[in-house]
Amino acid sequence: MQNEHFIDEKAYPSEAEFDAVKDERFSPYIYEKLKNSKVAIAGLGGLGSHIAVMLARSGVGHLHLVDFDRVELSNLNRQVYTVDELGMLKTEALKGILLKINPYINVSYKNVKVYKDNIKPVFNGFGLVCEAFDDPEAKAMLVGELLSNGGRTIIVSGSGMAGYGDANDIKTEKKMSGLYLCGDGKSDAYEGVGLMAPRVMVCAGHQANMIVRLILGEEQERTGKL
Repeated sequence: MQNEHFIDEKAYPSEAEFDAVKDERFSPYIYEKLKNSKVAIAGLGGLGSHIAVMLARSGVGHLHLVDFDRVELSNLNRQVYTVDELGMLKTEALKGILLKINPYINVSYKNVKVYKDNIKPVFNGFGLVCEAFDDPEAKAMLVGELLSNGGRTIIVSGSGMAGYGDANDIKTEKKMSGLYLCGDGKSDAYEGVGLMAPRVMVCAGHQANMIVRLILGEEQERTGKL
């Protein structure tokens, strides 16, 4: 039986064809909520680059990418980039990857290093933010500033996914109103135990899944305290 969604390899699929497949997979109600949503991603490394790809494949309509770095050879062990993107700004490289997945997704970006003074303008208008920085101080700064805006922003943060330990230790917890934390809460990268793709991708999956749940109106029960 011929697949009704088969696309001729020489044809360019239309937006209607993309929508039809998503509607079939998710139901029109779910897909509309995802398509009309927008998410900011702070940091486009091992966590952020995979989060962006997962959300693009899930049908999120607008992704806002924030990073200042370029793709380096050392990134290729755990990030979505390939040798073709070496030397490119991560924002521009990732936008190209996402548009190959779905050419009709809205991808905006800021090539900027995030400081306390520019957090609010950089993330203005985005009520859902994935925090995916490497630096613990930058993580704390971003979370603190965004949570200080009166509860209008929900943050899904990642921490603790180093090495190759049991991936089942990686959890999603609601830490407080507006803050979800994904990771095992303990494993940090150090010499001899770096960041390997599998555990980083598991944590990225937790973050992306929590974002999808929030878009669709589901919340995680609070299981921990800061």
